[in-house]
Amino acid sequence: MAVSAFIVHVPEAEPCVGKLRERYDASARVGVPAHITLLFPFMDPGRITDAVLRQAQQALAGVPAFGFSLATVARFAATAYLAPEPAGPFIALTQSLAHQFPAYPPFGGAHADIVPHLSVANGDAHEADAAERALVAAVQAHGPIRSRCTHVTLLGNAAGRWQNLHDFALQA
Repeated sequence: MAVSAFIVHVPEAEPCVGKLRERYDASARVGVPAHITLLFPFMDPGRITDAVLRQAQQALAGVPAFGFSLATVARFAATAYLAPEPAGPFIALTQSLAHQFPAYPPFGGAHADIVPHLSVANGDAHEADAAERALVAAVQAHGPIRSRCTHVTLLGNAAGRWQNLHDFALQA
C-alpha cells in the first residue's frame, strides 16, 4: 500500500550514519534519506491534493526554523537511533501535523509518547545491538552532528521508492 510521511531531512548526518543505515535500515535502500520522522504513516500519495498541501502548510505556518544536534545514541527494542537535542521542536511539529490531520496519528497511534529520533537500524534487535555499537563509535569519531531545521518534507512511496513530494519552509 502506498503511503506518505512528513520528515525533517538531516543531510549533515549522512557522513556519520549513511553506511550504517544502508546496512541496517531497509528504508535507506528505497530512497529514504537520513531524517527525523514527524508524521507517519500519512495518506496515500494519490490522495494528496492542493487542499491537503494547504492544510499541512497551515499546520506548519508560524513555526520558526531551529537548530539542533545529534550526539546521543539511544534504543528502542529493535531500533538504534540518534536522539535530537532539543527534542521539543520536533514534538511540537508532530503535534501540530497530527492535530491538523487527526485521522493520521503518529506511527498509527502505536505509541503513547512522541520520541523524536533519527533511525539508524530498524526492525531486528540483534542488528540494532550491532548497529548501536557501531553508531557509538561513529559518533565518537565524527563528533556531534549539528543541523538546522528550515523545512519539513513530505515524502511518498507510490512508485515503490520514496521520493520528495513537497517541501514546506519554516519561518527564517
